[in-house]
Amino acid sequence: MFEKNPPVPGSPAGFEVPVEEPTTPTDPPPAKPDQREPVPVTATGTPEDLPDGARGPQGRFLTTAQGARLTDTDHSLKAGRRGPTLLQDHHFREKITHFDHERIPERAVHARGAAAHGVFRANGAASKITRAGFLQKGSETRVFVRFSTVLGSRGSADTVRDTRGFATKFYTDEGTFDLVGNNIPVFFIQDAIKFPDIVHAAKPHPDREIPQAQSAHDTFWDFVSLHTEATAHTLWNMSDRGIPRSYRMMEGFGVHTFRLVNSDGETSLVKFHWKPRLGVHSLVWEEAQLLGGIDPDFHRRDLADAIESGAYPEWDLGVQVFPDTPEQTFEGIDLLDPTKIVPEELAPVQVIGTMQLNANPTNFFAETEQVAFHPGHLVPGIDVTDDPLLQGRLFSYLDTQLSRLGGPNFGQLPINRPHAPVNDMLRDGMHQTGVHPGAAPYRPNTLGAGCPFLAGVEDAAFIDVPAPIAAGVKEREAPSTFDDHFSQARLFYRSLSEIEKKHVANAYTFELGKCFEQAIKERQLQVLANIDAGLCATVAAGLGLPAPEPTVSTDGEPLHSEALSQVGATWPVEGRMIGIVADDSADVAEVAKAVAAVAAAKAVPLVIGPHGGKLDGGRKEVPISRTFDTARSVEYDALLLASAPADPRVRILVDETFRHCKAIGTWGTGTEALEHAAVHPEAPGVVTADDPEAVVTGIIELLGAHRVWERSQA
Repeated sequence: MFEKNPPVPGSPAGFEVPVEEPTTPTDPPPAKPDQREPVPVTATGTPEDLPDGARGPQGRFLTTAQGARLTDTDHSLKAGRRGPTLLQDHHFREKITHFDHERIPERAVHARGAAAHGVFRANGAASKITRAGFLQKGSETRVFVRFSTVLGSRGSADTVRDTRGFATKFYTDEGTFDLVGNNIPVFFIQDAIKFPDIVHAAKPHPDREIPQAQSAHDTFWDFVSLHTEATAHTLWNMSDRGIPRSYRMMEGFGVHTFRLVNSDGETSLVKFHWKPRLGVHSLVWEEAQLLGGIDPDFHRRDLADAIESGAYPEWDLGVQVFPDTPEQTFEGIDLLDPTKIVPEELAPVQVIGTMQLNANPTNFFAETEQVAFHPGHLVPGIDVTDDPLLQGRLFSYLDTQLSRLGGPNFGQLPINRPHAPVNDMLRDGMHQTGVHPGAAPYRPNTLGAGCPFLAGVEDAAFIDVPAPIAAGVKEREAPSTFDDHFSQARLFYRSLSEIEKKHVANAYTFELGKCFEQAIKERQLQVLANIDAGLCATVAAGLGLPAPEPTVSTDGEPLHSEALSQVGATWPVEGRMIGIVADDSADVAEVAKAVAAVAAAKAVPLVIGPHGGKLDGGRKEVPISRTFDTARSVEYDALLLASAPADPRVRILVDETFRHCKAIGTWGTGTEALEHAAVHPEAPGVVTADDPEAVVTGIIELLGAHRVWERSQA
């Protein structure tokens, strides 16, 4: 559980956090729009076989798109059984035409995603800094969240090294609010005009369309080594943050600075943070590589399975609050620069509510694919700032939906439809599903008795905050505070643990090693020298190149922020996967005890056996979840050994689990499996005991820290 932080000194709104903990959402998942009960149908069943309650709102019979019942959908209409198909076959033409147009243009970025429904509950802590209704104490708001990779196509793998999108749609009573963020708090660019450049550079090479969904190639490193404002984001991406263990264990950031307005008209500047209650955890590189082949759907499967099993993921929403001064800076950090963070030691993240995801989409295309986010979807009490990247996104997100979703009426799709009354005077266009009455969709009018009317502040209307515009000449320039491209990267790197620093160096060495142009490698080494001399030297040695000297000063900069490291804390283990290896020689009663102990800790036990079905132990039977053929270490967060099958696949399972610094527990003959894999029973993170329940207790304790990193240093 995250501790509450004291208010930010000097906050103009007197922001305070209530003493009580925010309520943990535990209610059943809310009903979703257009959700239908499943209809149990068999291939040989007839409509009469179905009970009345199982026929569903669509009726019992197959129909055309216009509702006409069909007698056959397996054969086209032909001129004789062996003759040509007739053009008059209206059902054939309707069915094939719809199929031909089932695919819509995929997103230019964030094409591959997974999503879920949920609920957000506010704790009232934000009531003094914003009048947004969904952030007042006791307010509950339905949400839809989409996680995504950035670079890959819809068919790419989940576990590639990449930034992840974290976009949340709040269906508030005052209109829809979209918080469109990432799992990395800084961005590659400072001005939206550079967005096509970074995307073109990071995407596959245009001549061969490879490599897919990765940055380990010349065009990416050519761009970021020249465009050094990308340095901080690139470093975050080369860290473990670029390969998260799960969407459930991933932070989210609003990236930009927003302006909040309270009921008295006072303003504050804020940065939004999502803090996962399971902690922030990542894969190791070898796991990410293996999963790309073994299970490229790993992240979307993990999210859907966790929700289906009732292990609902939760995040605390927090804000860093800053005075809304004319300079829009805090402790010398420009709040309008999206390539910079404010360390939490300077401005603590204050929790204002909790989100729980508790229902999977009913239809992936209708919801996950057709959902449309937009930073300009704002509600009263939340406004934008003059961040030049955010200003560009206000145009780009709206513009892209026009081609991707076929026109301006994408907001009428069920997943995008506001849960507040809409009276917008917008008419017609492609895919118009509304039937608008009246003859006066304009203002002013008398034919509609003057309706719709304009709201005032007292009607909870959205008000653009009246803010002064900086005086100056019209020019294409950035403020001088945007010129520092290295100190934030240096802060992040020096805040990491030693094992995390090692992973960063390995990532740079691998990615630059995939580049062909030596000039690009040398130029990026100069960037690394301006971050940290030790990092530069390690990567240079791996590339077989000399390490250059830094060209910028590092004097007087903050060196450490504990909030930036993933290592050192302990976290809940709900929903973590624990594999239990057992063959038919195992004591089934003890395996059953281990399964029960793992489940009691709210983790997920998966028995791995030599065959499908069950382990038969006379009076007791234990279901087998995976076989030696279908199991691989990357699926599990820890491994228990109840027996020692003489099978090379088990040896690989144990070896990989040990190498990836995961906890291993054994009892009885299971200890022999350690010997087969040359793992010492007294190695760090290995728990042995006579009682399986005692082993599980030790494993759960180790699992709270995610991994046994001291093993990598042994």
